[in-house]
Amino acid sequence: MRVIVGRPMDMAVAEGPAADRALVARCLAGERAAERELFRRQRGRVHGILFRILGGNRDMDDLMQDTFIEVFRSLQGFRGESRLATWIDRITVRVAYRYMGQRRAAVSLEAVAEPGSHEDAGGESRAAAREGVRRLYAVLATMSPHARIAFALHAIDGRPIAEVARLCGASAIATKLRIWRARRELMKRAAEDPVLAELIDEVHGGAVTRDADDGDAAAVAGEDVP
Repeated sequence: MRVIVGRPMDMAVAEGPAADRALVARCLAGERAAERELFRRQRGRVHGILFRILGGNRDMDDLMQDTFIEVFRSLQGFRGESRLATWIDRITVRVAYRYMGQRRAAVSLEAVAEPGSHEDAGGESRAAAREGVRRLYAVLATMSPHARIAFALHAIDGRPIAEVARLCGASAIATKLRIWRARRELMKRAAEDPVLAELIDEVHGGAVTRDADDGDAAAVAGEDVP
């Protein structure tokens, strides 16, 4: 569903395993310029993940701050076994999990379009898109954090099942099942909501996931997966 929310630039200039390790070392040495550089490189990526999971949210600034506080507190544990960006993605997902667990009943659903998306559309088109996105996130807000995050990372952020599973600390089968459950609920609600149905049809021709295998998920639907 990249048409809904555009993927931001990852600010990946001069990134790579060696550059990541060097930047982390400078941060751990207390170099303020390095801390600012890390924040500059990763802020768009972190915001994008939080936005796709939670929608437009009045707590976004606090969530961004919480994420980077945890990033800097945890840098000592960065081993360079994955890209720094991937390591930060995992922290961002944990922050989203924690937020949904604490604020499940009070999640803000402003669900506005991310800056830069629908720029060329007319006012009517933008209004329709905003309403469709609002309804999408209203449905997602009724789901468990596990299902919502797995679905958002896969169907909205466009990440493959294997990557979503790693970010969520789950098996591929559990991840497929969570996405399948989210998709089933979304399609059920879309059958009763023409605006939501139109959004789904426009974005993926009625298919709200690309890689999740309905057969695999249904086969384990009775398993105890949160």
